[in-house]
Amino acid sequence: MTDDRPTPAHLAATPFIDSAHPEVAAFARAHAQGADERARAVALAHAVRDQFRYDPYRIDLSPAGMRASSVLAQGHGWCVPKATLLAAAARAAGIPARLGFADVRNHLSTERMRQTMKTDLFIWHGYTELWLGGAWRKATPAFNLSLCEKFGLRPLDFDGVHDSIYHPFDLAGHRHMEYVNERGSFDDLPLARIVQDFHATYGDWPPGNEPHSRLEQGDFLADVEKEAGTPSA
Repeated sequence: MTDDRPTPAHLAATPFIDSAHPEVAAFARAHAQGADERARAVALAHAVRDQFRYDPYRIDLSPAGMRASSVLAQGHGWCVPKATLLAAAARAAGIPARLGFADVRNHLSTERMRQTMKTDLFIWHGYTELWLGGAWRKATPAFNLSLCEKFGLRPLDFDGVHDSIYHPFDLAGHRHMEYVNERGSFDDLPLARIVQDFHATYGDWPPGNEPHSRLEQGDFLADVEKEAGTPSA
């Protein structure tokens, strides 16, 4: 049987999980609040989920764009850098953490995304695994609470006991998220593999480190509002 307990690597800063960055450390100190480690992990997961807007139109696959500290600087992120931020903040708070990845079929999409990506398959969807109570617990901090409330999605609450992964259906019973392939767990972000597989799957999207105009010129929230038939705030 493979020993899957945490190692010193799960508390160490890395080029992407930059837990030693001053802003990451400050974020961890501010939000890792609670009576015990589980409560502190839950508080961190919800802070990353809700304080940073989910935006899949702003994908920067450069090393600088994928660091945990970049989410703090930008105020938004997509699933992978948000998961990386949670891992970094957890490590800064003394909670062992690593990254997990899966391929999913995402039914919260927009016409702009479908035209650009040519598929509803999102490869290398990222989440965070935290070592709590003697086991790795999955937390998915991607979709902020206000987005879920606006579009009828069940928010992904994390209790530090059960895995928190995407629901298969939204509140209206429509298909939401389907996990089709597990890619495993990683001590740091495997950026080179992600970039290689993105280009193999999506062609010229995203094209290197340059913004893709079709998405970069759009507004994700406005596009989802349009498709959902909900008025803009």
